[in-house]
Amino acid sequence: MRIVRSTLIGTAVAAAIFGQNAFADDQQLPASNTANDTNTASDTNENLQEIVVTGIAYSVKESLAAKKAAVGIEEVITSEDIGKLPDKNVADALQRLPGLNTESAASGEGGFDENNRVSIRGTSPSLTQTTINGHSVATGDWFLLDQYQTVGRSVSYDLLPSEMVTRTVVTKTQSADLVEGGVAGDVDLQTPKPLDFKETWTASLTAGGVYSDLPKKTTPQANALFNWQNGQIGLLLMGFYEKRDSQRDGQETLGYSALSPIVAQQWLAANPALPSNIAGAMYPQLIGSALFTQTRKRYGGMFDFEAKPTDNLTLDVNGFISRLDADNVNDNFLFFGSHLFGSSNSGFYVPNSLTVKNGTIVAASFPTIPGQPIADNPPGGSPTTAPFGAPNTLPYNSAVYDQILRPGASSQTYYLDLDGKLVATDNLTIDGQAGYTQGLGNTETAPAVESQGGNGGSYQLNGISAPAFVNYPGTNVSSPSQFFTDFAFGDLAQAIDKEAYAQIDALFKVDSGIFQSVKVGVRYAQHERLELFPDDFGCAVCGATGPSPVYTGGTYPGTYPSGLGSGFPTAPFQYSTGAIEAFDSVNLTNGVSRYYWPGQFDVKETDSAAFVMANIGGDKWIGNFGVRLVNTQEHDRINVSGGSNPDTLSLFGPFTPTIVSNRYFNVLPSVNLKFDLTPDLVLHTSAAEAMARPDYSALGGAVSLTDLTNTGSGGNANLKPVRSSNYDASLEWYYAPQSLLEVGLFYMDFASYVDFGNIQETFFNQQQKANTLYTISVPFNTTAQVKGMEAAWTQPLWFGFGAQANFTLSDGETDSGGDMVGNSKLTYNLGGYYEAYGFSAHVDYTYRSHYLVGLDRSSAENEDNLGNLALALNYQINTHLALSFNALNLANETIKYYAANTDQPRAFYTNGRQYYFEVRAKL
Repeated sequence: MRIVRSTLIGTAVAAAIFGQNAFADDQQLPASNTANDTNTASDTNENLQEIVVTGIAYSVKESLAAKKAAVGIEEVITSEDIGKLPDKNVADALQRLPGLNTESAASGEGGFDENNRVSIRGTSPSLTQTTINGHSVATGDWFLLDQYQTVGRSVSYDLLPSEMVTRTVVTKTQSADLVEGGVAGDVDLQTPKPLDFKETWTASLTAGGVYSDLPKKTTPQANALFNWQNGQIGLLLMGFYEKRDSQRDGQETLGYSALSPIVAQQWLAANPALPSNIAGAMYPQLIGSALFTQTRKRYGGMFDFEAKPTDNLTLDVNGFISRLDADNVNDNFLFFGSHLFGSSNSGFYVPNSLTVKNGTIVAASFPTIPGQPIADNPPGGSPTTAPFGAPNTLPYNSAVYDQILRPGASSQTYYLDLDGKLVATDNLTIDGQAGYTQGLGNTETAPAVESQGGNGGSYQLNGISAPAFVNYPGTNVSSPSQFFTDFAFGDLAQAIDKEAYAQIDALFKVDSGIFQSVKVGVRYAQHERLELFPDDFGCAVCGATGPSPVYTGGTYPGTYPSGLGSGFPTAPFQYSTGAIEAFDSVNLTNGVSRYYWPGQFDVKETDSAAFVMANIGGDKWIGNFGVRLVNTQEHDRINVSGGSNPDTLSLFGPFTPTIVSNRYFNVLPSVNLKFDLTPDLVLHTSAAEAMARPDYSALGGAVSLTDLTNTGSGGNANLKPVRSSNYDASLEWYYAPQSLLEVGLFYMDFASYVDFGNIQETFFNQQQKANTLYTISVPFNTTAQVKGMEAAWTQPLWFGFGAQANFTLSDGETDSGGDMVGNSKLTYNLGGYYEAYGFSAHVDYTYRSHYLVGLDRSSAENEDNLGNLALALNYQINTHLALSFNALNLANETIKYYAANTDQPRAFYTNGRQYYFEVRAKL
């Protein structure tokens, strides 16, 4: 979701954004204020007053000036005012920069209404380094699977409100003094500093709300800033509170599997009218009516104490904390394909008809039958049957229903950082930094029940043109009368991410020939990612003859499924949250036997680096070259299935705790050159070696399982780092005031890249109560390439109007010819704006083509082409008061996912529109 925040529009961003600008220097604009140019200053002549022009004009001018002056290829977003990027979330602003993409989900949980991951030039978000004031920031995720199953290196922007940022610098090229980890580039969020303010006292308060049209709820938003400084010392305090209700309506197809040749043979013998090519065809494991509701509360604050006791020494202590409470409920009423197609008794459930297209069973119809199997695997072999509804019998099980509550889901991050700068002599400057950061993803409890039932059913996939048609002719889906609680569970999980770091740099002025200065430095960090999953509560009494939650007549809300049609169940029965919690509190068990070892690992890294870099230059050119040396010592504590001396107490199977240690040494040379071909024409070139460490879950080695679909994912503790040779060139023409035309080329040659494939392994299935063959996706090292180009244009037009546009072409593939995770072939942004007489308006359309999200439930997941339309309006009443209105996701485009091809849909989601309104007061 893109929350174009209070202010003279998202142009700050648009301009900075596309690497560009927007207004002519001599254009008459209303005055507002910024973190760098604070209030109107009185001249010695009372009749004269200096008007500080800010807003869009200020942000565009500053952003372009920084971009033009940079040695490397950069994009810059400058805040239009104190704590006032044009978006609520920094990722929303970044998505409009050339070469940048955003995602609204960390992995296979599907897209939500707020962007939370950033990637550069068609690569995975894990290859983008995010720092704050140049230092690392730990992160956490509120979604359970992101806490242990798909744990990347990327930072969650869910925790980073735009109020904390005064400037964002995106560096697309590498230099020796840049902290390693961003193969594709680095995003540095720069916070305001107390001594940057011109006035002694500065205060601002923003209050308003947001209306979300799917849940039809309005919730409050507020942030405040206070700053005091006297030129030598200063103190800044900032706080924020943002609440939002969200609802996501959707249909999900949770994975695909191949139809067993044995089952195919049984079916063809029983029904010769079925297609002959069904063996090996892919069938949908589960097709669900998915309803996700959530209340998000993001709150926290920042402080900064800055002191300059002498002209040569500056000290700064900066701290930040952000917490996201993300209570959520996930309902999913599913066609039980993995049972009808894949169980040991599928030969008894002969379909009336099947349709195969492009290797996929895109339609199937299963009859309503009078006799029901008592159990899938009864003692003694073949299932027996009994009349439907007879006591102590299992129904046909054509449907399964998951209702999962996560009332304690949350994430948070904090850091404390000490910076110092000493100008020791005219020729020597020393910078130092030390700090600690910690992130947390937390699932305090997740009470859930799973129901099975139904008799007969059919489906028809419609590709990604529309959700699948699903029908249960023999089942009343609005009542649990034909269902039983087959399983209940509850999770308790924590993901802890923490790092202690220190670095010191020294800059020596040389001024000899082409050599201007030499910069050297060292950095040391200890990082740990710990995944704790001590309990996976289970139900010992669940089954056809066991109890079920108390049903009080609930169904899905009448607004479901907004914009998705009605060809599938839209009003399934729904147990109340209280009934589920009460049921689980009585019937779930935990203890040593419920120790979920597949979800636990501990990755510890000791990272040390040293660099030397020469800054060079001559007539109309500048540059740098150098080398960074990086040593990584890695110790992974993982749980290996089986082993020579295994722990056998867990119901999830025997395992052996194992420590795997590795050491990697990387030499990373780099060179950057900037040529001023004319006063308005600039050429940037760069070549560098870059590296990033593999995702934590890729290293973790633990295996996480999905019992319903017999799938899972695991790690590889012996993965090598990601390494790439990067080459860049960019030509920028600043042909008029606040105007830019830019074209760039880039190429990344990955000598080591992490891809994913599938293997078969046997694990204990908690639902089937037996050892079962699972399809497990695992990571491995391979090679890959990304090549592409970027182009951007921005220009003020006339009468306060202006326009911006940019596009990025990126072609990324692995050595096998497969798609790289996160690679969109085409991204473009179109924007128009108007600003005059205190009023501003901005409209943005952002588009990215389809890309591979990754493997989910051991099958590919791709996101289809997606656009996003946003509008921002702002009125500056006077120098102290402003009003703003922002509308996000105006087109309410459906987010679509598919598997191997578009004949295999994975999900359709709508998140609705969000409308933000705010009043901003400033003293």
